[in-house]
Amino acid sequence: MAAAAAVKIGIIGGTGLDDPDILEGRTEKYVDTPYGKPSDALILGKIKNVDCVLLARHGRHHTIMPSNVNYRANIWALKEENCSHVLVTTACGSLREEIQPGDLVIIDQFIDRTTKRHCTLYDGQHSSLPGVCHIPMAEPFCTKTREVLIETAKKLGLQCHSKGTMITIEGPRFSSRAESLMFRSWGADVINMTTVPEVILAKEAGMSYASIAMATDYDCWKEHEEAVSVDKVLKTLKGNANKATSILLTAIPQIGSMEWTDTLHTLKVSIRMRLMSTGDSVCICTHNTGICSKIFLLKSLLLRVGASKNQIHSRWANKFIKTLTSFIAKI
Repeated sequence: MAAAAAVKIGIIGGTGLDDPDILEGRTEKYVDTPYGKPSDALILGKIKNVDCVLLARHGRHHTIMPSNVNYRANIWALKEENCSHVLVTTACGSLREEIQPGDLVIIDQFIDRTTKRHCTLYDGQHSSLPGVCHIPMAEPFCTKTREVLIETAKKLGLQCHSKGTMITIEGPRFSSRAESLMFRSWGADVINMTTVPEVILAKEAGMSYASIAMATDYDCWKEHEEAVSVDKVLKTLKGNANKATSILLTAIPQIGSMEWTDTLHTLKVSIRMRLMSTGDSVCICTHNTGICSKIFLLKSLLLRVGASKNQIHSRWANKFIKTLTSFIAKI
């Protein structure tokens, strides 16, 4: 019988929910990744004896706009800390009458309307993972983790919708009224600027990902309703953040007590089956990301040195890194 999977929770806090005080015994850790630096320091600690890692998506002072968030570095950093789960919070606008400002939505689908973001860890660049990953997205969010969040919200008596389709726009501007009405006609229920590519990258990394979406406004589709604005978002968000925090503090100990071996194994198998190999492909979900980070950072450095010298050095660097990558694949 396989050993029980170790549970460690990565928490990506969106606007209004990146308070490190939710963690006990917290310490800060600054890291680098093959994709650059994450949004901020990782805050390591515990929630009722469950190991957690908190990361502020936009930086602790909200200095990073949605398009400029280094989503790949954020996900890699959490994977390198051996996080099995990623729980996130996100502010959103409501595209449905029944989803009122102040409500929570445990989203289960997304529509991607972004245009400028890296949506895979396998993009063919020197510093990226080799191979091509055609990750399935029929069920983007972890059903088992979502069920825990939904049941927790019910127990806490919070107004929470058990499913919803999130449409992610590029931002940082809000939608035009024509766009907002179009998104409603497409079947979207809520709208934000960050779910994509975060959910995609977490799935590529083999982590169970679930999101608590916090409705702050009705976007701008609703007649006789004030259109979305930063002031309006922040006003509603303060109360919503407290609700989301209460869900996390209650749900995380339950997640930590559950058996996740089969769920995480299924994720890993799914990725391995969809990874198109060139002979030296490495699946992030099945290998030590600490070793992978050092190898790919070294690879990037060697190729830069080779390019700055001559083609002979570049060919040598490629041959050397291919040997190292093949070695990793056998670990």
